[in-house]
Amino acid sequence: MLTIERFKTITNMMILLVILAVVVILFVKFVFNILFPKDQRDTRGYKEGWFGKDPPLGLNNDVEQDTSIHPFKIDVPEEVLIDLKYRLEKTRLEEPVEDSKFLYGFNPNYLRTVLKYWKNEYDWRKQEAELNRLPHFKTRIEGINVHFMHVKPFLPEERTLKVVPLMIIHGWPGSFVEFCKIVPLLVTPRPEHNFVFEVVCPSIPGYGFSESPHRKGFHARAAARLFVTLMERIGHPKFYVQGGDWGSYIASLMARYYSPRVRGLHVNMYFFMPRPWELLKGIAISLFPSLVRPEEYRSFFPIKKKIKNLLEESGYFHIQSSKPDTLGCGMSDSPAGMAAYLLEKFPVATNPEFVRREDGGLTEKFTLDELLTNVMLYWVNNNFTAAARFYKENIKDVLKGLHEKISVTVPSAVALFPNEVLMRPKTLMSQQMPNMVSYTIMPRGGHFAALEEPLLLADDLWKFVDIVEKKYKS
Repeated sequence: MLTIERFKTITNMMILLVILAVVVILFVKFVFNILFPKDQRDTRGYKEGWFGKDPPLGLNNDVEQDTSIHPFKIDVPEEVLIDLKYRLEKTRLEEPVEDSKFLYGFNPNYLRTVLKYWKNEYDWRKQEAELNRLPHFKTRIEGINVHFMHVKPFLPEERTLKVVPLMIIHGWPGSFVEFCKIVPLLVTPRPEHNFVFEVVCPSIPGYGFSESPHRKGFHARAAARLFVTLMERIGHPKFYVQGGDWGSYIASLMARYYSPRVRGLHVNMYFFMPRPWELLKGIAISLFPSLVRPEEYRSFFPIKKKIKNLLEESGYFHIQSSKPDTLGCGMSDSPAGMAAYLLEKFPVATNPEFVRREDGGLTEKFTLDELLTNVMLYWVNNNFTAAARFYKENIKDVLKGLHEKISVTVPSAVALFPNEVLMRPKTLMSQQMPNMVSYTIMPRGGHFAALEEPLLLADDLWKFVDIVEKKYKS
């Protein structure tokens, strides 16, 4: 029963929260205007760009650019592996404080265990051979060589299946390695569906085996444009796109700015800068949980706990959004430092409670081979810094909420894994995605969905595309 006293308390809380929301918005705008004055807000990349070392010949004239696609085989020089082992043998670590577990970051004691395995048992050549079982390619777009996997489906002779092009995009601190378990689940036909996927999995420039941009301005909008060009070059003018982390941001921009090309958008994370009315709606949900489903509420509230966790785990975001090159100087010279920095993100983004374990829960959901192979892509390509720069190139657009002014009108789907770092309740997501056809609350899983729960993510993709294909057909 709602008493007068309780009504007054709720009213006062709502007023205070509204005031707090307004203060936060004004503060963010104030900081943004200081960091990015209007005359310094670089808009390069919104039109066709050039990020190569060489002069942009052919960009604005009749000189023909190289648009060929070349097969690529991963083959790391032996001297790189010898140098890595030497550096691992020379690692110097400080002792942790007592009972710190992973609450202070990657525990040095457990890092010694990881480094010992990396140095003595991990077999890169074995992992390299596994990666090469999937077909890899490179092509030059806007001055840089772009790496991608292109896996065609297994087509049975006794069935006629529609081949559906699908691009899946990784984020940080991941790579295309995240998708090696889900790709076979997508290119293998299912008896209940009359279609099958043809998967294209690119490495964002500056990640994996894609060349790093040599000029400023390579942000997510530029990546979106580049990946649309890639799909056209492969021969797919229309396609589906899926992403998590930065991949979700890039994918959503492809859907926003190239909607005639994108047949459907599927994400398992969503970047956003909440607008005033969205903050108010979030406050209303926190006060009246019955506005959303119980399992949905548990993924977003209580707000205090979620914000506390986000603040504790977002230090890297501030560093990479401001001084990525300073950070990169240390990471590029120390495999132990790089491993600690990258690997620390996996357990905490899978389950925040893992930080209270002595081993950080690192191998609860992943194997050391999987995790170290991902680290190896940053090490052997020496592109940790380039990958970190992607944050600096995007931070002004993220803070400004620039792209969210444009709704995603293509058919869209959301897969909500309960331990995802950034996501919105369905009631808020539907404002950004008015053509949302699916919003799935997963029973388990976190940020690295394709690596942790490949079957759950694959099932949701099959379900989403089936809905859209039937809709188009009708």
